[in-house]
Amino acid sequence: MGKRESRPWIVSDELWSLIEPLLPEPGPKLVEGRPRVPDRQALCGILFVLHTGIQWEYLPQELGFGSGMTCWRRLAAWNEAGVWDQLHLVLLKKLRVAKKLDWSRAVIDSSHVRAARRGPKAGPARSTAHGRAASTTSSPTARASRSRCP
Repeated sequence: MGKRESRPWIVSDELWSLIEPLLPEPGPKLVEGRPRVPDRQALCGILFVLHTGIQWEYLPQELGFGSGMTCWRRLAAWNEAGVWDQLHLVLLKKLRVAKKLDWSRAVIDSSHVRAARRGPKAGPARSTAHGRAASTTSSPTARASRSRCP
C-alpha cells in the first residue's frame, strides 16, 4: 500500500470494480484509427492530471494513459453521464454499511443543498425586503460611489 500513496493516480482493483459498471458504453467508432484507450487507463490519466495540476495537453504519453485530450473527453463524457454522482452514492452506501461514516465533520452549504427561506414569523435579522441578505459591512449612510465627484 505504501507504493500507491506515492502514486495516487493508480486505481486499485477494488475501486475499479465499483467504477467500471457505472461507465457508459462507448459509442461506435466513426473513423478508423488508433484503438480506444481502455477506460481504466484513461481514468488513471485523469487522476494524474488532477493530482499533479499539469495541463491536459502536457500529459506524458509515456505513462500509457492516452493523450490529454482523450482523457479530457472521457472525463467530460463521464461527467455528462452522471458517473461521479453515481459513484458518490455507491461509496457512501459502502461506507454506511461498513459503519465508517463520520458525520461529525460534515458540512452542508447552499451550493449543494438549497437553503430554506425564512417564514413570516422569523425575525428581521439579516434579511431585506428583496430577499437578499443585508450587508454586514454597509453603513446607514448613502452608498459609496467610484466617482470622484460628489
